[in-house]
Formats: sequence, structure tokens, C-alpha cells
Amino acid sequence: MKHIALVAMVTGLAAITTAAAQQPVRDVSAKRHPNIAAAQRLVDQAYKRVTAAQQANEFDLGGHAAKAKELLDQANAELKQAAEASNDNHR
Repeated sequence: MKHIALVAMVTGLAAITTAAAQQPVRDVSAKRHPNIAAAQRLVDQAYKRVTAAQQANEFDLGGHAAKAKELLDQANAELKQAAEASNDNHR
């Protein structure tokens, strides 16, 4: 039983470290792309809420929270690409 608790604790710490390393970056100019930058802020907020939910539930969410965070990372990358495409179209 102690072994299971230790494994769970180590797994939780690893997940926290991984979550911190993968937090979405807000790298779109709010001045140039206010709506896209606002969307990035919302992605960041959602990511933080999912992390909080994982911590509150001791990361026992069936892998769904981790998948949601992966999708939020993808959404954030797409937002950055959208801003870059806009920049390319308006040069």
C-alpha cells in the first residue's frame, strides 16, 4: 500500500513539473492582433484551470485533463500561426 502511495506521489510531481514546462506561451502582439491575443489569454486561463482541476483531483481524471491540455497547446500554436499568417498577408 505504501508503494502505491509513493508511486502516485512521484507520478503527481512529474505531472506538475511537466505541466509547468508546457504551459501555453502568450506570444501574439495584443496591439497588432487584439482578438487573437485575447484568445491566447483565454487558452492560458483554461490551461491553468485544467491544471487546478488535476491537482484538486490528485491527477485522477482518466487522462482526459492531460488530453485537454494537449489540445489547448495545439490551439495556442494555431493562434500563433493565425497571427503570423495575418502578418504575412498585410506586409
